Amino acid sequence: MLKIARQYNNTLKFTPLICRSFSSENAPKKTCLYDLNVKYQGKMVDFAGYLMPVQYGAEGIQASHKHTRSHCSLFDVSHMLQSNIHGKDNVKFLESLMVGDIQSLPNNHGTLSVFTTDSGGIIDDFIVNKTSLGYLYVVSNAGCRDKDLALLNSKLALAKKEGLDVDIEVLEERGLLAIQGPLMMSILQPHVDIPLDQLYFMTTSVATVCGVQNCRITRCGYTGEDGVEVSVPPSAAADIVDKLLESSKGALKLAGLGARDSLRLEAGLCLYGNDMDETINPIEASLAWLVAKRRRAAADFPGAANILAELKSTTGRRRVGFVSRGPPARGHTPIYSNDGNLIGEITSGCPSPSLPGVNVSMGHLDRQYVKSGTQVQFEIRKKMVDAQVTKMPFVPTKYYIKK
Repeated sequence: MLKIARQYNNTLKFTPLICRSFSSENAPKKTCLYDLNVKYQGKMVDFAGYLMPVQYGAEGIQASHKHTRSHCSLFDVSHMLQSNIHGKDNVKFLESLMVGDIQSLPNNHGTLSVFTTDSGGIIDDFIVNKTSLGYLYVVSNAGCRDKDLALLNSKLALAKKEGLDVDIEVLEERGLLAIQGPLMMSILQPHVDIPLDQLYFMTTSVATVCGVQNCRITRCGYTGEDGVEVSVPPSAAADIVDKLLESSKGALKLAGLGARDSLRLEAGLCLYGNDMDETINPIEASLAWLVAKRRRAAADFPGAANILAELKSTTGRRRVGFVSRGPPARGHTPIYSNDGNLIGEITSGCPSPSLPGVNVSMGHLDRQYVKSGTQVQFEIRKKMVDAQVTKMPFVPTKYYIKK
């Protein structure tokens, strides 16, 4: 979901590319878990304006990735922008900025959506939950924080002039813990007061966690595994993490940005700033499913004319997945047809820790080449590397869905 300045070598070593200098005014911020991350030997880097762990101790990114798939990992994602939108007109307000259908959501259910420009480009992606307490709980990207708040506040001012009942509460400094992996439920259940086996994918509930009230657990994540994101009061965040780590007896480990990126890529999930941005609309990003049926019929969202036209178009580009061997493709790698025509560009890529010897990537490709199984070539270091279009996710997802 967030743009990362980084590079990998073939063994998934994560090397942040720090491209800016800092003064006291623009120095990176610290999350409420900064001290805990340092205590556990987190290798801290500037990421979206925050000091965040890329990995912990001597354990490599690949090992951390595999532990998430086989056991469970906890990611500090407290840098994400959390907000509550209050008032009887909150649904009308938020829907005026996005392509999704909040109105039809049952209480305590959520959806992924995107804010769009008037031309249809993606401003940011986010998850919104319609709570039974009357407010909308929204989690969006730290890297888009300033422009998201500017968008929301400018729209809020207009809404107030129109007499709408709506207010925005930014949950500053609140902790957000992403607990991801097949052992999540057995690790977390002893510490919460709600039955996790009744909390299905994309549903949410207020809960007490490790004796701390006023927490919110949402069944979602960015790894393709079963998992939750737990919003907690900042003063209690470190104690909660320590208790969960200690009680798990090694089954739960801390994981950083490096593993989070390779996990989301295997799951075929977009990274904002790489796989989508304001020059890409939801259809080009292969996110047509985000544009809800009711919203298509009403054509009442920003950029509707262009987005709905793209739905019917047989030209242009689409985001697709690729597999290859040898040197891995990275962002901006050119893609060629077998007869030498430039037909697209890679947006994300890495060696797959779950698929030995296989590189996975995604990119934007001319429509005529998007069929699964199509053979293409990547230009990597002035050499051509064979690749194949494939369906995503690259690794089957394991979301906890009600049957």
